[in-house]
Amino acid sequence: MALPNDCGRTISEAICIFRIVRYSLPVKLSVVIITYNEEENIQRTLESVQLLVEGGKGEIIVVDSGSTDRTVEIAQSFKAKVFVEPWKGFAAQKNSAIQKATGDWILSLDADEALDTDLQNTLSQLWKRLTFDEKLRGEAPHSVVLNDGHAEVEKHTDGKTDGELVGFWVKRKNFFLGRWMKHGGSWPDPKLRLFKKGTGAFEDRAVHEDLKVKGRTGTIKHGALLHHAYPTLASYIEHMNRYSSLGAEMAVVKGRRGFGAFNIISRPGWTFFYNYFLRLGFLDGREGLLLHHFHAMYVSLKYAKAWELTRKRKD
Repeated sequence: MALPNDCGRTISEAICIFRIVRYSLPVKLSVVIITYNEEENIQRTLESVQLLVEGGKGEIIVVDSGSTDRTVEIAQSFKAKVFVEPWKGFAAQKNSAIQKATGDWILSLDADEALDTDLQNTLSQLWKRLTFDEKLRGEAPHSVVLNDGHAEVEKHTDGKTDGELVGFWVKRKNFFLGRWMKHGGSWPDPKLRLFKKGTGAFEDRAVHEDLKVKGRTGTIKHGALLHHAYPTLASYIEHMNRYSSLGAEMAVVKGRRGFGAFNIISRPGWTFFYNYFLRLGFLDGREGLLLHHFHAMYVSLKYAKAWELTRKRKD
């Protein structure tokens, strides 16, 4: 059956209108967080992402491991989508949260992290530049500039890239006993946290799990994550004990027996000397001294526990 003469023009106009509407839709962001008894931290975290998700611009996904405090209640008060699941390990739990996200881009946060004002504004500006199906190919948005092969979010700057940017690194400020650790290797502590949906996942490790993406990554220049991990010595010692056990398990898997003068004495001593003196950790005052002292103890504990595990398995 023959089509009317003006049908082709009508179809072309419809396609054009569809494209205009499609590319004018805002990019949706999914903020994903895993939690367990985080009522002291979670509100600060959720407040810091409101600029990015308010008004339907995004969503918050919280995967909780059965908190017995007010964590879930607080998350729900911020209209987060809360899922309660058994603990599967850090990487598996975070990947479960990623799988539930429906946004075009994903921002993965720990419950004790928050975006500072500069980072909130930077990401908000970036979001205004992005469109629904943008792949950051060819001419980059005005908010993205190339610098030595990496993209940095920066206003009023043009740049070009020949590859697809699928992830962004952000700087992180680590606080210990309420003080920002500026030295000793604690800053800028870049973390890959913002990535395009479907391009990344956390590698399966017992501890210190990293996000891996398929594609080019850039660095966000302005702003940082605020990491309020260790407000008290008790919290750090608890962390040190838990993570040294997980680290010992990883060491055993790699075939390391652990116990020995080098691992128990020399390695921790060198770790302290390197971070406290060579990397200027002493400039962070008494808090810096305590941090690097306990971190050296963590190294010793990890290898002692690795030896203990291998002895038990041998027996």
